[in-house]
Amino acid sequence: MNPSTAPQSHSRTVLLRRGEVHSPADPFATAMVIERGQVAWVGSEGAADSFASGVDEVVDLDGALVTPAFTDAHVHTTATGLALTGLDLTGARDLAEALAAVRAYAAARPADRVLLGHGWDASRWPGLRPPSRAELDEATGGRPLYLTRADVHSAVVTTALLDLVPGVTGSPGYAHDAPVTGEAHHAVRAAAHAAVTPARRAEAQRAALARAASLGIGSLHECGGPEISDEDDFTALLALAETEPGPRVRGYWAEPVTDEKGARRVRELGALGAAGDLFVDGSLGSHTAWLREPYADAPGTGQPQLDADAVAAHVAACTEAGLQAGFHAIGDAALAAVVAGVRAVAERLGTARVRAARHRIEHAEMMTPETVAAFAELGLTASVQPAFDAAWGGEDGMYATRLGAARAGTLNPYAALLKAGVPLALGSDAPVTPLDPWGTVRAAAFHRTPAHRVSVRAAFTAHTRGGWRAFGRDDAGVLAPGAPADYAIWRTGELVVQAPDDRVARWSTDPRSGTPGLPDLTPGHVLPECLETVVGGETVFRRPNE
Repeated sequence: MNPSTAPQSHSRTVLLRRGEVHSPADPFATAMVIERGQVAWVGSEGAADSFASGVDEVVDLDGALVTPAFTDAHVHTTATGLALTGLDLTGARDLAEALAAVRAYAAARPADRVLLGHGWDASRWPGLRPPSRAELDEATGGRPLYLTRADVHSAVVTTALLDLVPGVTGSPGYAHDAPVTGEAHHAVRAAAHAAVTPARRAEAQRAALARAASLGIGSLHECGGPEISDEDDFTALLALAETEPGPRVRGYWAEPVTDEKGARRVRELGALGAAGDLFVDGSLGSHTAWLREPYADAPGTGQPQLDADAVAAHVAACTEAGLQAGFHAIGDAALAAVVAGVRAVAERLGTARVRAARHRIEHAEMMTPETVAAFAELGLTASVQPAFDAAWGGEDGMYATRLGAARAGTLNPYAALLKAGVPLALGSDAPVTPLDPWGTVRAAAFHRTPAHRVSVRAAFTAHTRGGWRAFGRDDAGVLAPGAPADYAIWRTGELVVQAPDDRVARWSTDPRSGTPGLPDLTPGHVLPECLETVVGGETVFRRPNE
């Protein structure tokens, strides 16, 4: 690729040519024109000659692939940045290695009021035991430490951090020398995050947005809320994204709404909706997802946080205010409560009105045929994270440990959702799993349960156009005239068509089908390398020396 050295500006007219342009407007396109921050034209190399003399810049793609930029539909930006710039235990192979990392991090940051870390997962360690409080007290020298499990639904903490939260030992979710969950977790998280200075917060946000841009992500959905971060964090992120070059940030604020006044407050924060991580339950890894039947490896059925009546009250208030609603729901009981609540609103206000609001559900893992059908009926978007299956699925994975093989095999049924017509938007839930868009598409296409696999093309669409559709924009996330010029340029190998069914694949690769190819994402193949990311016609990332 041979672009000019100056970043693209939305005021310039640019012709990209001699590449592969992934566009529904022309499946054989090799060129594209960008003007005033929008796609103005896509077409063939021969037709590109007529534009060459009338543009400000010509970019020779030298065979590179151009696609719509990805949208990550579920991100916690500040937490992702803190993991990128701070203590990250996702690679820790055992308890001893995790404690050694904590000890080294504490020694390296003597001025931090509270030490922050993320990513431990005892289900992967010999002994299956998280760090004890005594071990963490020793490793930190008695300093406050907040260390989240990989799913961010529980945390281990030091005695010094508990001392900053009077009364927390009497809160639901607290157990002596065990990870904190529920209300206790929310309380210690608030205390830990209060120690993050505005400068440190901005550093973390910039780091996360820069990583996203380097991976071809042109927009992300920030899932904030009073139990996750705070209003200052949320509004500061939206302001930073608005004023500095980088991916677009669409904000969701997870706070219950009961009337127009509450809806107005959500809008005043800059949020698109009262949605995202409005918790109906917790997570499978922390035994807090709300199940109909008990866990296979622990007593109880999880921690319900909202029932069907609470769901209905929130959805009704949001629908009447013209505001998008949504929830975090993972377990089958939680998803049943969501469906019952939304259906009650549809019976009162009309199904058409509920569908038009495009309410969304995050994670939606333990779906049954009945809940799949209800999502389709009620127009609910499933905002899902295929990397969860890649990390915890399979016969020997955490899901099977928590639920048993039979229930685990029903999780994340993407093929059934698409077949029923349920809109999908793909994301990472970073820092729960890393920002990794092509890896996310691969995880959906090569699901550990073959019956749940979808084509690479369907997964790619859900990770590009699906994120825009999730908040009501049907004209974006594609490279077609009039769409926003949000795109990425990739170095990749041969383009192919991959589908779960060989008959579909054979027809799709026939030139008569006009199906544009995508990179080969077969496990073991090298994923595409991002050369440049453009948002609204402006370059927000360019790989050095390209």
